[in-house]
Amino acid sequence: MKTKLEEIKLAAKAALDAEDCDTEQVRIQYLGKKGELTALLRSMGSLSPEERPIIGQLANEVRTYIEEAIAQKKSEEGAKALEKKLIEERIDVTLPSKKPSVGTRHPLAITQRKLENIFQTMGFDIVHGPEVEYDYYNFKALNIPENHPARDTQDTFYITDNILLRSQTSPVQARVMEKQKPPIRIISPGRVYRSDAVDATHSPMFHQLEGLVIDKNITMSDLKGTLDTFAKTMFGEETNVRFRPHHFPFTEPSAEVDVSCFVCKGKGCRLCKGEGWIEILGAGMVHPNVLRICGIDPEEYSGFAFGMGIERIVMIKYGIDDMRYLYENDVRFLKQFS
Repeated sequence: MKTKLEEIKLAAKAALDAEDCDTEQVRIQYLGKKGELTALLRSMGSLSPEERPIIGQLANEVRTYIEEAIAQKKSEEGAKALEKKLIEERIDVTLPSKKPSVGTRHPLAITQRKLENIFQTMGFDIVHGPEVEYDYYNFKALNIPENHPARDTQDTFYITDNILLRSQTSPVQARVMEKQKPPIRIISPGRVYRSDAVDATHSPMFHQLEGLVIDKNITMSDLKGTLDTFAKTMFGEETNVRFRPHHFPFTEPSAEVDVSCFVCKGKGCRLCKGEGWIEILGAGMVHPNVLRICGIDPEEYSGFAFGMGIERIVMIKYGIDDMRYLYENDVRFLKQFS
């Protein structure tokens, strides 16, 4: 049995020294449950009491030798694998690096910032309000009581009977008028929501910018002068403004406001559909009922308000014919505005 142990030791050594050595296979072959050394140890019962300790000590030495040889072999294989990996994956740090991709501002953000800057230079403050709004501020405080026909054109998303997603940024104006005494000169940009089907010109979520001025002796000419300054700054010095009579529940009188086409200069083209004018916003003098509801005396103060869809300004300004491009997160589209 002593000779057999020496043979197992030499055989294991030869297997580990082979070029195509599989250390796990060597371990199983000699030290596994059915391995050669294990099988030999099971036959030690046939030895005499004098031989058992001698053979047992020798068998332990052989096991220790094979285990250490396997561990050494694995260590060598790991070092070789690491060296090979370092050579194959070597990085030349002297090569120029890849230029990082830099994002661009979204056309909606670009346009909103420009609108804010225009009105700030005219002395307007920027005020924000909640997108989840009370029915009172979204409708009733703006002279739109329950069952008023105007609610049909602003069908919005109700959370409860009294809480909804705002359908316009006008509630910010009502909140400001409640808390602040005139003079008031504010704009309120932000997201609004209406139950509209998605198409090229409609979305259930879009952006508005509304303005409000309340003071003594404010007239329609102040409104026209403000919007004329805005139009010339936004679309060019040659831009003209046209007012058309309209009806809004919260203003009286009310008007739809057009600007002369900045592409064809009013001659008629594809952008303005041959009319020479482009509709951009609604405006009017603040209705006396709105002033009363918000605690302002209409006999002492007057004011004007206006509101525009920022997406509409973006589409006109950049010649975009489908609003959905603004929300699809297509990098190819956004790169045009870098």
